[in-house]
Amino acid sequence: MTISITVLMSVYNDKKYIKESILSVLNQTYKNFEFIIINDGSTDSSLEIINQFALSDSRIRVINKSNSGLYRSLNLGIQKARGEW
Repeated sequence: MTISITVLMSVYNDKKYIKESILSVLNQTYKNFEFIIINDGSTDSSLEIINQFALSDSRIRVINKSNSGLYRSLNLGIQKARGEW
């Protein structure tokens, strides 16, 4: 089955809201998507939270990188995307 949609999320020190944000995407009724979460060098526990979700949902792909800002992070996610949209 081909992936129809790629959802991108860039994260930087968002431990307070990251669970809610990830669940919002995962709980959509449409299920044929990949979910790329780019950790942009977080120094809090954001990456650990993201990795916990990735272990339980195969649609999640995690990219961990040093901090370079939102635009570079999302551009990297676009390069790695496999979805048609």
